[in-house]
Amino acid sequence: MPSLTRQQAQQIDTRAVDEYGLSGVLLMENAGRGAADLLVRWGAVGPVVICCGKGNNGGDGFVIARHLDLAGIEVRILLFADAAELRGDALINYRIVEKSGLHCEYFGDSFAADRLDVALKDASWIVDALLGTGSRGAPRPPLDIVIERMNEHPAPIVAIDLPSGLDCDTGVAEGVAVRAARTCTFVANKRGFDHDDAALYTGEIHVLGIGAPRKLIEEVLNGGTS
Repeated sequence: MPSLTRQQAQQIDTRAVDEYGLSGVLLMENAGRGAADLLVRWGAVGPVVICCGKGNNGGDGFVIARHLDLAGIEVRILLFADAAELRGDALINYRIVEKSGLHCEYFGDSFAADRLDVALKDASWIVDALLGTGSRGAPRPPLDIVIERMNEHPAPIVAIDLPSGLDCDTGVAEGVAVRAARTCTFVANKRGFDHDDAALYTGEIHVLGIGAPRKLIEEVLNGGTS
C-alpha cells in the first residue's frame, strides 16, 4: 500500500468517524490493542514503561497499558502533561486506566530529569506515545529532554505510529527524535518513512489496521473526498 501523508492519515481518521460511523474510541482501541498484542508476541516482560503525551498518541498509550495489564505484564504510565489537558478519546482512555488502578506518574508542571531517570531505570521495554503524526518541528521542552533520556536507556523503544520528533511527511528530525527499535504504525507506512535516514529512527516497521474500511483508505490514497 502506498505511504500516507499527514493530511491523508488525518482524513482517514476523520472520515471513518464522520462518514462511516466508527467512533474515535473504537479506532484508538484497535490501534492500542494491536500494538499491545505485538509486544506480547515479542515476549515483552515488565515493567513496560509507556511515555504518554496529551494527544491521541498518548491515548493509544493508555490502551496499550490496559491490554498489557490484562496479559499480566507490569506496566508503568508516565504522563507528560497535566491530566486536565487531556481531551476527547485520550481523556476517555485515561479515565479507564485511572479507574483500573494502573500505575501512573505525572510529569506535567513538575518535570524533573532525575525523577524521569528513576522511572525509566528498570524498564525492560519503553513505549513512545508522546507525539503523533500531527506534530511538526522540533519537540518542545520538556519533551526534548524526555526523548534524550529515552534514547540513552538500554531498553528497546517501540514507537507508536511514528517516532516522536520525526516529521510524518519529510522523515526529517528537526531536533531530537526517538530512536526506536520498532515502530507500530497504523493503516499504512507514513510518507516520511521513505526518507533515506528515517530507518535510523523507526527501526523495524510494523503496519497495523485500526478498522478503517478499505474503500475509504483507497479513496483517500487516490485523492477522493467521498
